[in-house]
Amino acid sequence: MNRKKKINEALKKRQKKQNAKLHRSNKPRYISKAERAQMDAEATDNQTDTVVPAAEACASDQSAD
Repeated sequence: MNRKKKINEALKKRQKKQNAKLHRSNKPRYISKAERAQMDAEATDNQTDTVVPAAEACASDQSAD
Protein backbone atom coordinates (compact mmCIF):
# COMPACT_ATOMS: atom_id res chain seq x y z
CA MET A 1 0.00 0.00 0.00
CA ASN A 2 2.78 2.44 0.85
CA ARG A 3 4.51 1.89 -2.47
CA LYS A 4 1.31 2.57 -4.41
CA LYS A 5 0.68 5.69 -2.38
CA LYS A 6 4.18 7.06 -3.08
CA ILE A 7 3.86 6.37 -6.79
CA ASN A 8 0.42 7.99 -6.97
CA GLU A 9 1.61 11.05 -5.05
CA ALA A 10 4.58 11.45 -7.38
CA LEU A 11 2.35 11.16 -10.45
CA LYS A 12 -0.19 13.62 -9.04
CA LYS A 13 2.59 16.07 -8.21
CA ARG A 14 3.96 15.87 -11.75
CA GLN A 15 0.47 16.30 -13.24
CA LYS A 16 -0.16 19.31 -11.01
CA LYS A 17 3.05 20.96 -12.22
CA GLN A 18 2.13 20.36 -15.86
CA ASN A 19 -1.32 21.90 -15.32
CA ALA A 20 0.25 24.92 -13.65
CA LYS A 21 2.48 25.47 -16.68
CA LEU A 22 -0.48 25.29 -19.05
CA HIS A 23 -2.63 27.79 -17.16
CA ARG A 24 -0.55 30.92 -16.90
CA SER A 25 -1.93 33.95 -15.11
CA ASN A 26 -3.73 36.63 -17.11
CA LYS A 27 -2.45 39.26 -14.72
CA PRO A 28 -0.72 42.20 -16.44
CA ARG A 29 3.02 42.71 -16.02
CA TYR A 30 4.05 44.89 -13.06
CA ILE A 31 5.23 48.36 -14.01
CA SER A 32 7.32 50.14 -11.41
CA LYS A 33 6.67 53.70 -10.30
CA ALA A 34 9.81 54.95 -12.07
CA GLU A 35 8.80 53.25 -15.33
CA ARG A 36 5.31 54.78 -15.11
CA ALA A 37 6.81 58.24 -14.57
CA GLN A 38 9.11 57.73 -17.56
CA MET A 39 6.23 56.57 -19.75
CA ASP A 40 4.16 59.61 -18.70
CA ALA A 41 7.07 61.92 -19.52
CA GLU A 42 7.46 60.33 -22.95
CA ALA A 43 3.73 60.60 -23.57
CA THR A 44 3.68 64.30 -22.72
CA ASP A 45 6.74 64.86 -24.92
CA ASN A 46 5.00 63.14 -27.81
CA GLN A 47 1.86 65.22 -27.27
CA THR A 48 3.79 68.49 -27.24
CA ASP A 49 5.72 67.42 -30.36
CA THR A 50 2.51 66.81 -32.28
CA VAL A 51 0.92 70.05 -31.07
CA VAL A 52 3.88 72.34 -31.87
CA PRO A 53 4.10 71.57 -35.61
CA ALA A 54 0.37 72.21 -35.99
CA ALA A 55 0.74 75.58 -34.28
CA GLU A 56 3.68 76.45 -36.51
CA ALA A 57 1.66 75.50 -39.58
CA CYS A 58 -1.13 77.87 -38.54
CA ALA A 59 1.36 80.65 -37.89
CA SER A 60 2.95 80.20 -41.31
CA ASP A 61 -0.49 80.24 -42.98
CA GLN A 62 -1.34 83.52 -41.28
CA SER A 63 1.95 85.15 -42.26
CA ALA A 64 1.42 84.10 -45.90
CA ASP A 65 -1.82 86.12 -46.09
